[in-house]
Amino acid sequence: MPGLLRPVEEHQRVVTSLIAPRPAVGVPLADALGLVLADDVVAPLSLPGFDNSAMDGYAVVADDVAGASAEQPVVLPVAEDIPAGRTDVLMLKPGTAHRIMTGAPVPSGATAVVPVEATDGGVDTVAIRAAAPPGKHIRRAGEDVTAGTTVLRSGHLVTPAALGLAAALGLGELAVIPRQRVVVMSTGTELVSPGTPLRPGQIYESNAVMLTAALRDAGAEVVASTMSGDDVDSFRATLSRHAGNADLIVTTGGVSAGAYEVVKDALGGSVDFVKVAMQPGMPQGCGRVAGAGSPATSETATPIVTLPGNPVSALVSFEVFLRSPLRAAMGLPNPDRPRRTAVLTEDLTSPRGKRQFRRGVFDADAGTVTSYGPPASHHLRWLASANCLLEIDEDVTEVAAGTQVRVWDLA
Repeated sequence: MPGLLRPVEEHQRVVTSLIAPRPAVGVPLADALGLVLADDVVAPLSLPGFDNSAMDGYAVVADDVAGASAEQPVVLPVAEDIPAGRTDVLMLKPGTAHRIMTGAPVPSGATAVVPVEATDGGVDTVAIRAAAPPGKHIRRAGEDVTAGTTVLRSGHLVTPAALGLAAALGLGELAVIPRQRVVVMSTGTELVSPGTPLRPGQIYESNAVMLTAALRDAGAEVVASTMSGDDVDSFRATLSRHAGNADLIVTTGGVSAGAYEVVKDALGGSVDFVKVAMQPGMPQGCGRVAGAGSPATSETATPIVTLPGNPVSALVSFEVFLRSPLRAAMGLPNPDRPRRTAVLTEDLTSPRGKRQFRRGVFDADAGTVTSYGPPASHHLRWLASANCLLEIDEDVTEVAAGTQVRVWDLA
């Protein structure tokens, strides 16, 4: 039996080879959050673009107020009022002051700004009660960014702060690596949408909902999420409609050894169906499918990864085979889940020849991990409450409490 199973690492390599980055595109700033820059961003202008006030107050010549104090204020006439956004060029004459707001352009000739808190707030004249050394409370042009400077590097994750910088530089769009576009197809005649009354023998569809969320959490875009029954022609028709309109198709169910395995029956000539040495998630498949009118052997045919239908198997398979290569193709940082070791709190057994991924609860403070729930692939409740996967190698059948084991941090 072990010789008939594909190693986990081999299947990971095969799946990864199918997933390629999309060409860079320019997107509006509003659509760039969470994507990765494809090009360096070079500042087209300086920030600030002009000398401006860092405070609400009064622009003055520093020498005029050098002796100002609370006991002996310096009184100056207020010659101008400068709100933020005033565009005409002003000149401050020695012996006068201009009332100025934060962000407003500092008039030529002014060498300091006195905060309004250090004055009487006058409009026609102002009593200044504190000295201001030259340059005080003036933001100099270019002190943040100089035009021509590379301010963001290719590969940088677009964050709110990065978007703020791009907007401040007057950029309307950014060149980014676009999200992977994924179609999710859940198969099984027994499936009905949540919210629909169940008939005998029916179950609610959960895989498409779950995988759609997992894909979006990984940074991908789900362009369609569909259900298909066990009719081969219907499945092929649905698949054909989506192939070519996505970067990846992910199916669940129909890949085992039963009599109504619609995915295997429909794709046996174009998808490599294998048994992977793991539990849960042994039946797997991957390959390429062409859209309507495209040759089946075309290199442009859409990659497809077929996952087993049991919910835990489907989500564990996504974590093991799909999440990392999808994130890597989008250039996202830390594509792999954090891996660490922890001390097992209990004795465990595992089937020889299969790598086991058990649901677990990792206690970061204690550095321990405890398996959580039964290992069977239909126990979704336990996976929903777990915060890690506990990984046990293929050649290990017994693990004693106190042993250091590997865990995948899902938190």
